[in-house]
Amino acid sequence: MKIERAIWFFIIAITVLRLALLGATDLEFDEAHYWMWSQRLEPAYFSKGPGVAFAIRASTMIFGDNEFGVRFFSPLLGAGTSLLLFYLGRRMFNAQTALWAVIGLNATPIFNIGSFVMTIDPLSIFFWVAAMFSFWRVVETSPKFSWSWPLTGALIGLGFLCKYTNVFELVSIIVILALIPKLRVEFRRPGFYLMLLIFAACCVPPARWNQQHAWVTIGHLKSRGGVAQSLGFHPLEFLKFIGEHFLPYSPLLFLGVAIAVIAVWKRAQQQPRRLFLMWFGLPVFTFYALLSFNKAAAPNWDALAFPSFALLAVAFWQPHLEAKPVWRVLGGCALGLGIITSVLALDSDMLRNVGIEIKRRDPSDGWRGWKSATVALETFRVKFERETEEKFFLIADERDRASEISFYLHEKRRQGPGHPPCYIVESQDVVNQFSFWPRYDEFVELPRGAPNPEEQTYTEEGGVNLFQGRSALYIQDAGRKNIPHNIQRGFSSAERVARIEVHHLGRLIRSWDVYVCLRYRTLPL
Repeated sequence: MKIERAIWFFIIAITVLRLALLGATDLEFDEAHYWMWSQRLEPAYFSKGPGVAFAIRASTMIFGDNEFGVRFFSPLLGAGTSLLLFYLGRRMFNAQTALWAVIGLNATPIFNIGSFVMTIDPLSIFFWVAAMFSFWRVVETSPKFSWSWPLTGALIGLGFLCKYTNVFELVSIIVILALIPKLRVEFRRPGFYLMLLIFAACCVPPARWNQQHAWVTIGHLKSRGGVAQSLGFHPLEFLKFIGEHFLPYSPLLFLGVAIAVIAVWKRAQQQPRRLFLMWFGLPVFTFYALLSFNKAAAPNWDALAFPSFALLAVAFWQPHLEAKPVWRVLGGCALGLGIITSVLALDSDMLRNVGIEIKRRDPSDGWRGWKSATVALETFRVKFERETEEKFFLIADERDRASEISFYLHEKRRQGPGHPPCYIVESQDVVNQFSFWPRYDEFVELPRGAPNPEEQTYTEEGGVNLFQGRSALYIQDAGRKNIPHNIQRGFSSAERVARIEVHHLGRLIRSWDVYVCLRYRTLPL
């Protein structure tokens, strides 16, 4: 009970701290893009399921369209994941093992970032650990029927709706049932198939959406994994994949987990608890490790493997820590380094404030300068419109910039129902979720009775492009030398009229070029 009270106090304290910091920085560009999804709820989206959009919609309905509103659930999901891991570890081993697993998890930079920004990862990891806990209840009660079977199916399904990688949890369960002799009977019992049925039901919305949109997500995932362009064997890419785990997971903590997993591998077959934890991490990690022989996967892609690996590692190291003081010192150093790395990942200005120069971009740069740059852009637009007596719509070069501008614009000026406040450059290719929203290059049916002076038509139906003849402001990263071909051809002229720069502690962190693009004309197909 003493350890349980300590873990609750620890989690409540760190969650309150995270909640207090939510509004201290601008949104990261993925957060801004997911906020745009939440304004247009769908059964699925270009690259992900609908989970993150519904979560952000729920929190912003309560707290408003601000940083705190977008991020509200992220610290709560981090707290929920920590508590689930604690109670799972206590059931499988003991309270002390569970305690240190939770502390180690919360000392890991990637988990701290995931408990601050609102992306798909905190949702995905929460449902992964919840399903892992639920399935352990099945293992404990087998061969009796357990209502944890349908609960496990629902939790995996909800995780899948947040991040498609959560489907690997089914692989984990099947392998565990096959490898533990006393559990093989479950293949002949209804619980396992009830779990599959409930999971399948959760797959229907994204499957139907993709069927209606030419299975665009599959093409995106293939491209993201590097298998759409070419397949090859590149050992250096695999080494890059392994090496890039050391900083996000903290060097000593990642090394400790890696040593433990390798050491336990041979004995796991004879130890059901360790086999359970091993196989709740191995399928995800192995998949991305193999993929990385072609092209290195990002270190957060296999983050689902690490909650079970963390519990496995603490159980492995605990006897060593109790036996020799030197291991306790190393363990303390690992946790201390993890905490320091986490703090610096969330706010690298702490180093700059003491005179340490960082030339490379760091994670916290991703949520700086967006609001200031957008305020400067909006101020310029208002002044320019006053001078020219003309209204300008906005186009950005990338979805990241367009999303941030859309979120931080005070006067969003949507051009019609469902329109984003800022568009991306027109393209016949489906490049991201903007391709499915109303666009400035599309033709629409002419409203009944509306004038059509240029007699625009498309195919056999009457229709118009509502942006024909209008002017826009085009915004791109100042590092780009040329403007896109479709901007040059789509407007009668495009001229750079301003540069927006945002500095932070003497560093240039945002630099945008603004072009005035006059009299839009639709491009031929």
